[in-house]
This record gives sequence, structure tokens and C-alpha cells, in this order.
Amino acid sequence: MSRIIFTISYEISPEKREEYLTLSRQMKEHLSEANGRNYAIYEQKGKKNSFTEVFICNSKEEYDQIEDQDDATSQLVQQLETLLVNGKMKYTTLVELP
Repeated sequence: MSRIIFTISYEISPEKREEYLTLSRQMKEHLSEANGRNYAIYEQKGKKNSFTEVFICNSKEEYDQIEDQDDATSQLVQQLETLLVNGKMKYTTLVELP
């Protein structure tokens, strides 16, 4: 089965950067360490406060589980939404060629 990369990109309000950096560590700890997901957060080079979360899934089933959020994940996402510029997120799903 092909691997799937799922990304979520967004921009954070500059005055909320420090709050976001704290939240991003919590998200990484929860999603990577507690939930065992292959997950990372990147900041776009040359565009401060523009971030992308990357999930690498080894199967469609693992990808489908991303939507199944536990309470802790839901709370983290709600906190994130308060930090976004214009409340916008861009989602991308990439499927590996066989």
C-alpha cells in the first residue's frame, strides 16, 4: 500500500508567536510521543510565522485515523485556531506512487 502525506498549513499572528511555539511543542508531544504518529511541524523559510504540520502515514487506515481526534487533540486544535491569521488553514493530501 502507498504511503500518504497529509499537511496542514497556516499563518500565525505575529503577536501570538510565543504562545504558538509553546502550543506547537504540546502538539508534537501529544501527537508524536503519546499517539505514536509520524508528525512534525515546519516553519516556511523566508516567511516567518507560516507553519506546516506534516503527518506521514504508512496506510490509508492510518491516514483515516487522523480525523479520529481524542479530547486532548481537539483542545489543542481549538487553541491553535485562536492564533491563526484570518482563521484559515490549507489542507493537502499526497499519495505515494506505487
